[in-house]
Amino acid sequence: MRYGFVIDHRKCIGCHACTVACKEENRVPLGAFRTWVKYVERGTFPDTRRFFSVLRCNHCDDAPCVTICPTVALYRRDDGIVDLDGRRCIGCKSCMQACPYDALYIDPDSHTAAKCHYCAHRLEVGLEPACVIVCPERAIIAGDLDDPRTEIARTVAREQVEVRKPEQGTRPKVFYVGADSSALSPALQSPATSYVFGQRPAAELDLITMVAAARAQETGGDGAISRTVYDAPHAPRPWGFKVASYLWTKSIAAGALMVATWTARFGGVAGDAFFGVAAPLLALILLLITTVLLVADLKRPDRFLYVLVKGNPRSWLALGAWILMAYGAIATLWLLVGLGFVGWPPLLLAVPAMLLGCAAAGYSAFLFGQAEGRDFWQSPLLLPHLLVAAVVAGSAALTIIGALMATDIRAQVALWTTMLVALVLHAVLLFAELGVAHANVDVRRAAALITRGPMKTPFWLGVVALGIVGPFVALLTIGAIPILAAALALIGLWIYEDLWIKAGQSIPLS
Repeated sequence: MRYGFVIDHRKCIGCHACTVACKEENRVPLGAFRTWVKYVERGTFPDTRRFFSVLRCNHCDDAPCVTICPTVALYRRDDGIVDLDGRRCIGCKSCMQACPYDALYIDPDSHTAAKCHYCAHRLEVGLEPACVIVCPERAIIAGDLDDPRTEIARTVAREQVEVRKPEQGTRPKVFYVGADSSALSPALQSPATSYVFGQRPAAELDLITMVAAARAQETGGDGAISRTVYDAPHAPRPWGFKVASYLWTKSIAAGALMVATWTARFGGVAGDAFFGVAAPLLALILLLITTVLLVADLKRPDRFLYVLVKGNPRSWLALGAWILMAYGAIATLWLLVGLGFVGWPPLLLAVPAMLLGCAAAGYSAFLFGQAEGRDFWQSPLLLPHLLVAAVVAGSAALTIIGALMATDIRAQVALWTTMLVALVLHAVLLFAELGVAHANVDVRRAAALITRGPMKTPFWLGVVALGIVGPFVALLTIGAIPILAAALALIGLWIYEDLWIKAGQSIPLS
């Protein structure tokens, strides 16, 4: 049994009855939508045509929102409906990043995620979804796709149907009949700054203007063959500076012991105030800040412990929480050894500290990989880039502390060298990620936002000039200033994390 929808664009008149019925049936608050109608036009006056795209959750057979959800709040029922248990949701917004169809939103009343659930409460008592019964043209068909006797199964078998974003591999179960392909793909639509029947929210308008500027720079045109004339509001960039800062603080925390393990032979671990105490203390403090940022970014921070007690073993957000706890434990043990409270040989901690440091730095690559709605974050270079960023951040932070503590000059030189080598690798990975051919148009446009679009000034001045070239100038010229070099490297790294998070969420999903 696999329940799905067929939406017949040949019949839809754009009346919004489905939207209104859905909001009334499910008490959807103002400004939020579980199903909505988008108006898209093609042609030049007077030879124009308008298409009505009915958009909603696709109840995918391989739903990425279910995989990424850290608390199993999202789950796929036996009948194929992807449902959500709001009592388990922590409001992490990861499902919003995973859904390629922009189908989820944060309910302003409950502060948890919400979406179309196929009116499961009606289905269980023998009724059809509210949007189906209210449609005056019978443009929406619901039913069991696996039962050949149902109207929906016959329609899918008889008509030429298409789905949104089939390349995502989610196996969606909302099928469109008679749809114009450009009406279903935002990449083929020219974004509008105003609508015929309404105004766009200021934050969304700013984002659309930014993307439009980047598209205007594309050689050979931006590929748009239609234009949007009406749409529902969408949450711009669910993840903000807290997530960017979390990546940055986690890089410092993870890199502290990774770099300390590598350079400890110049100053020792146990009994040494710098490598035995300062390094693990830095890791623990930044790990605490990372945790605070993660919890603060939740819409339901009171449910944070659900990640541990109701965790989804497939979600890298839940797995990451356990990795950070394990890393915190090894950092605490390292500190106890350095303070002399535990008499273990220092080398005994080197291998687990390095492995857990790499895991703490790199697990986010798999987490962002599960955010399948954001193509820009699917780069295979993300894992090595996060590891290199951790080395840059860890060596830079330790360089500042080492200079302030006047630690052994050989250890300081080792830290400088490590930082400069890591910065070279960072620059190479930046070029490989942003400057070469990209997988698809969405990735290319996100990269263009950073290198040639509205984000180019902070990128070229902040990331490249300040964060990469600056440390070399500060260290390799007369009157080398290691503290300045390290500070510049850390600032440049934070700017890049912020730009990377913003650019990835700037490309519209619907």
